[in-house]
Amino acid sequence: MSLFVILLIAAVVGAFLWKKYSPSKEKADLKEYYGIEEEGQLAITINNEITEPHGMISEGKAYIQYETVRDHISNRFYWDPNENILLYTLPKDIVSVEVGSKDYMVSNDKNSEDYVILKTEGSTAYIALDFIQQYTNIDYAVYDKPSRVMIVSDWGETPVAQVKKNTQVRYRGGVKSPVLSEVSKKDEVVVLEEEKNWKKVRTKDGFIGYVKSSALKDTEKKKITRDFEEPKYTSISHDYTINLVWHNVTNREANNNVLDKIASTKGLTTIAPTWYHVKNTDGDLESLSSSDYVQKARQLKVDVWATVRDFDGGINSQSETYELLSSTSKREKLINQLISDALQTNIAGINVDFEKVSEECGEHYIQFIRELSVKCRQSALVLSVDNYVPKNYNMQYNRKEQGVFADYVIIMGYDEHYGGSPEAGSVSSYNFVQEGIEETLKEVPAEKVINGIPFFTRLWSEKPKTQEQIAKDKGTEAEQYATSVKSEAYGMSKAKEKVEEAGAEITWDEETKQNFATWTDGETTYKIWLEDVKSLEPKLKLMKEYGLAGSAAWALGQETSDVWPLIQQYVN
Repeated sequence: MSLFVILLIAAVVGAFLWKKYSPSKEKADLKEYYGIEEEGQLAITINNEITEPHGMISEGKAYIQYETVRDHISNRFYWDPNENILLYTLPKDIVSVEVGSKDYMVSNDKNSEDYVILKTEGSTAYIALDFIQQYTNIDYAVYDKPSRVMIVSDWGETPVAQVKKNTQVRYRGGVKSPVLSEVSKKDEVVVLEEEKNWKKVRTKDGFIGYVKSSALKDTEKKKITRDFEEPKYTSISHDYTINLVWHNVTNREANNNVLDKIASTKGLTTIAPTWYHVKNTDGDLESLSSSDYVQKARQLKVDVWATVRDFDGGINSQSETYELLSSTSKREKLINQLISDALQTNIAGINVDFEKVSEECGEHYIQFIRELSVKCRQSALVLSVDNYVPKNYNMQYNRKEQGVFADYVIIMGYDEHYGGSPEAGSVSSYNFVQEGIEETLKEVPAEKVINGIPFFTRLWSEKPKTQEQIAKDKGTEAEQYATSVKSEAYGMSKAKEKVEEAGAEITWDEETKQNFATWTDGETTYKIWLEDVKSLEPKLKLMKEYGLAGSAAWALGQETSDVWPLIQQYVN
């Protein structure tokens, strides 16, 4: 073979290898990378995530769409598109901004900026980043080619590396991946992931991509902070264990026997009469409050936290609660009436029991809690909020945010099996209560958590389904059950009477940690998991074990007298 042929083959092989292994100089399409589809869109990188380009530059200022702010920066900004107002809740003030204005209010004080704070395009609201930065611990920088903003809100120990030599940041790990940007020697990048030959990094100007490991010095932890003073959301915290009982007040006459009711208890610190109901979707309040009731309770050194409900009164549906809470003026109207009545009646606190909050209503509900907390702080009123045991389907109640704004977060540790339940079961089994406590403590400090216990249970009746019932249940949750189930709620004494009347044997159920009885009458099977001293003690032990703020019970008058000495043992 001639030298020429050998050199030709070598050249071809070399060209092939060069093409295969040499670094690509192809530039990435940055508009596609950032998701920019229209002129004027501002691309957004927040910490280690590229969000949708829902921003804009206007008159030299960067603006971010409200939903992006809410979902990625701070959910304490609240936008009401119907009343065209932006709100931010501070410990004792509410910041409000109207569309197109350079002015904003902090409660009753007017402030001004040299730029328009809030702009809209149709129903879409955009907030100036400079204004957001006043109230949240963020830093940001704006760049062009393409137009983009890099926002940082994660502070503290951060893995970083210094660039050893000028190199490329690529879309993916590998020399053939398109080039996003260049980094220079001595630049610092945040290291997100480490692979064998490549590291995923974030550059200071908002590119997230891959750099060869050999081009970077070793990763080290660096404390990155920003000088920002977070607002302090103070809470009223009693130096004793709360022993609360709800008092189900359905008419004014029920207020008259409060002395006798309290006298039947032991160690009681707090009573919560169900005085307040939302009358209508306009935010009017219906009240059964009584100053005399409060005065008598105080004589016995018992605080009154009056309960307000969105059911069992004027409104009673998720759609009505949404209509009420999604309106800023209606929330304000309801809150002002609540505070006014509370101060006139001289109660110690307000207890919120809203049970008709849909997923869609969640952000409006928590804004209601925030706004109510401001008024309660200003008036030295305790704010407590009732909650279901945490489940995937009730996360909209936002217990974490409640734990910041409210003084106490109460778990309603019952209704495990409820009035419309398709199967019989315990109202409040041990594992159900424990799970409720543990899941709540993932979001709320123990010193703010009160665990609710039941003074009632349900007697269940089960009958084989008829063909008509089988057809009716098709496609519903009840379809999987072979029996038709009904239940009736009873207080402790009445429940035990039902078992005695039937002549049924009571046995201890170790799993639920409750006394259980079952019997049959013709085709009907009856089942009951009793609430009594023996079932309540394990729940009270959980309250102590997890260091909670106290115990609450539903409802006064449904208990047997031996319950109170037991509760007293655990709250003192």
